[in-house]
Amino acid sequence: MTADGLPPLREVIARHGLAAKKSLGQNFLLDLNLTAKVARAAGNLDGATILEVGPGPGGLTRALLMAGAARIIAVERDERCLEALAEIATHYPGQLEVVNGDALETDFASLAPQAYGAVRIVANLPYNIGTELLVRWLTPENWPPFYASMTLMFQREVAQRIVACPGDKAYGRLGVLAGWRTKAKIAFDLPPQAFTPPPKVTSSVVHIVPRAEPLAVDGKRLTEITEAAFGQRRKMLRQSLKSLGGEALLARAGIDATRRAETLSVAEFVALANAA
Repeated sequence: MTADGLPPLREVIARHGLAAKKSLGQNFLLDLNLTAKVARAAGNLDGATILEVGPGPGGLTRALLMAGAARIIAVERDERCLEALAEIATHYPGQLEVVNGDALETDFASLAPQAYGAVRIVANLPYNIGTELLVRWLTPENWPPFYASMTLMFQREVAQRIVACPGDKAYGRLGVLAGWRTKAKIAFDLPPQAFTPPPKVTSSVVHIVPRAEPLAVDGKRLTEITEAAFGQRRKMLRQSLKSLGGEALLARAGIDATRRAETLSVAEFVALANAA
């Protein structure tokens, strides 16, 4: 038995036949010391409501409960994991609810309406859907969002794009969208050997906190502008934004048409989107 009175994760995986599936982007984090570190990166969890995506055999789920989370709503697509998660739910009566479904088809804001604005998202996201989920959480129509913070694991390359600033090699659409509405920082890295099976890349945990009053702009328009600008990042903006108005658009926003996307601040991208 481990510190929480439940069996070791490797034993759980063997008993339930939970070999990680590449098709589901699964890489299990089995060291409970490391899952506890992820939980600590989310801040003080006493009494918190947590949304977790892709709990798998429940390593992070257990760490979050041990850290004081009052309630966890976990969305898991892989039916093979449900029995293992049910054992955790039995051990923590009334604290764990498991939703068997696809995260990309889940309305997360509706899962914990009574905790609206206070819920925290904490997840070792499946690599194949992590970026798509993050963009959705960054660009809802209503703001402030339903969550108070997000503590998420990504490939380090993606994490660097999330926290990137103008002039950084990694600066692009994700950096603009994250910088527009949130403050994001990399909490720590995890080597491939921390996971089963080991991925081919280093992973990073990113902590993201919403800004109370981000610059006003239509999120879809901002996404469209950044996709066009960084889609041809080596070209001047007058060329990369040609289909959206080119030099006339840039003139309305007061931006030099010979600049390139990676030199623009978040505020300048917002000005472009508002001028479109």
